[in-house]
Amino acid sequence: MTLYEDLEWRGLIQDISSPELIDKLNEGGLTFYIGTDPTADSMHIGHYSSFLISKRLANAGHHPILLVGGGTGLIGDPKPDAERPMITKEEVEKNIEGLTAQAKRIFGFEVVNNYDWIKDISTVDFLRDYGKFFNINYMLAKDHVKSRLEVGITYTEFSYMILQALDFLHLYETKNCTLQVAGSDQWGNITSGIELIRKKIDKEAYGMVMPLVTDSTGKKFGKTEGNALWLDRNKTSPYELYQYLINLEDSMIIDCLKKLTLLSKEEIEKIEEENNKAPEKRIAHDALAKAMITDIHDEESYNEAVKISKSLFSGNIKELSEQELEDAFKNIDSYDISEDKNIVDLLVEASICSSKREAREFVSNNSISINGEKINDLEKAITKEDALYDKYVIIRRGKKKYYVINYK
Repeated sequence: MTLYEDLEWRGLIQDISSPELIDKLNEGGLTFYIGTDPTADSMHIGHYSSFLISKRLANAGHHPILLVGGGTGLIGDPKPDAERPMITKEEVEKNIEGLTAQAKRIFGFEVVNNYDWIKDISTVDFLRDYGKFFNINYMLAKDHVKSRLEVGITYTEFSYMILQALDFLHLYETKNCTLQVAGSDQWGNITSGIELIRKKIDKEAYGMVMPLVTDSTGKKFGKTEGNALWLDRNKTSPYELYQYLINLEDSMIIDCLKKLTLLSKEEIEKIEEENNKAPEKRIAHDALAKAMITDIHDEESYNEAVKISKSLFSGNIKELSEQELEDAFKNIDSYDISEDKNIVDLLVEASICSSKREAREFVSNNSISINGEKINDLEKAITKEDALYDKYVIIRRGKKKYYVINYK
């Protein structure tokens, strides 16, 4: 398959600005850019899908540039329903440092910051050199502006389109960058850049957008939606990412393998065939988790995530390292104690059981485990000696419900 045919097969093409782009993509040699505004100090899975398409283009002989919007990030790309809260310059600078380091580590892209050229443009120059090329009716017709007209949009956010178009023009003139790649929500901004380049310097530029990657409810992954899966392991551990991917709906898994991995068509079709024969083995889910975690972090992180998952399933809690324990129970309900506690009393105090009667029933029925070992002694005392790494007592009720007791 050609590059374009492969992108189509994966479902990664939603729109292209011109049919000419197809041959140019297949030939290689384009310089293109993908942008992100520094609204956080880490990218998330929503970014990853777009950046991975850039990696595919790079592997096919094109040159990628990552634009981190130090200038545009101070304004904010218009949301469909409300104005974004302003972030301080100090926050933007901190976020740029995190994003730049992350992009170079995971993707190896050249990184530029649009603040470097936007900061020196005066208001008069902005209006004369760029604003005069934008018709208000043209701008109002863009989806991301049109959707805000009823609730209102400030001139600041309205100007974002011009700034992003200015970025495309600047990179065209300074780096011969002829293509912008992004998620489908950026189509209006991309076409504005193409128009500015055509009107101001009479040159042809191109745009390509891919469908947004969404969760099972149809919401796009992102910080605003509150469902971000971060690429920073301190925000989303490899184990948390593994758990999310291994539990994806079956109907999504092959589509995700196509869009979120560099596995070939032949590899994915083989995985799909094996998965259909034995869906209970979750072969496709594991292949997705392995490919993504290894690419975002490394193979050791994937192996650690698998180890934690198996240990929790089997109840072999004691084989986990301190860091693995913390990753495994990062978002689990916890309760602090500083003295020895009778197990029945602790189960009630920590809200693991609703009453002493229920607690005694769970213990007597072998439904309570301490650090992976079942107990049925109603007089059992939980002491500091039970704490793993002198900190944690892990209680499991039934087969799946875990609780953490922090020994202070």
